[in-house]
Amino acid sequence: MTARKRTAPWLFLALLVFCTPALARDLDQDEALELRQKGIILPLEQLLNSALGRYPGAKLLEAELEEKHNRYEYEVELVTPQGVVREIKFDARTGVLIKDEEDD
Repeated sequence: MTARKRTAPWLFLALLVFCTPALARDLDQDEALELRQKGIILPLEQLLNSALGRYPGAKLLEAELEEKHNRYEYEVELVTPQGVVREIKFDARTGVLIKDEEDD
């Protein structure tokens, strides 16, 4: 078997993995409430306070709960007093900061 024939299946698999969009699902209010009542996720207010505390004077633009890669994540978008939009993600179960970056 030539080297080309041996690498073809691996190349296909790599392309499949890297070209497949991340599977994320937005949860609605009822699902979020049920998860919160069961103690599976933290209250959104707790993590909003944490996000806003990172940028004093910032205003909330959007907050949503997603299920992504078998993990619940809160995604919060803020606009700072300087007009910079920040995207902040927290693990909804633990409150651990996943991402904090300037949004394009």
